[in-house]
Amino acid sequence: MESSVLKTKDAESGTASEPCRRLFRNYHVMHVALRLVCFSASMASVVVMISAKEKSTLSLYGFDIPVYSKWSFSDSFDYLVGVSAAATVHSLLQLLMTLRMLIKKSPIISSKKHAWLLFACDQVFAYAMMSSGSAASGVTNLNRTGIKHSSLPNFCKSLHSFCDRVALSIAFAFFGCFLLAMSLVLDVVWLSEY
Repeated sequence: MESSVLKTKDAESGTASEPCRRLFRNYHVMHVALRLVCFSASMASVVVMISAKEKSTLSLYGFDIPVYSKWSFSDSFDYLVGVSAAATVHSLLQLLMTLRMLIKKSPIISSKKHAWLLFACDQVFAYAMMSSGSAASGVTNLNRTGIKHSSLPNFCKSLHSFCDRVALSIAFAFFGCFLLAMSLVLDVVWLSEY
């Protein structure tokens, strides 16, 4: 299909083939790079969040209270892990399919339907990553500040390693969302060319 599109563009204007070939080459390189980095960011979000747990003691009105925190105690953190894991699988599958097509020297997007499906999936996962990162951010902020109008303390003073890991996982989730959004831009560029 790529060669037929190139021939059509060549017929329309004799000089369009070289820029068009460069566009395809650049598109393929950017597509593979984005998928690889998105896979890595999503996987890092999952791994860092799953390793977030800590035991400590909390001093409340002169009493030392043992506290234990683990990522699975919060529904928002569970949601972040689930969405990040799904985005990891999506990115890995897209990366493997793209590499397979490049090895076969075929276009990485075979048709407009395929491009629209890829566009829709990337958009769904980008919004889901943003949603899960936002939900987890709210819980993390509450852990860092405590509740102002009650005696609930700032848990991150005694569980600083846990809170740092959660914050890093959320940062990776937002970075993955940004990469999926960049992939959406590439999908739109591809669709606009055809």
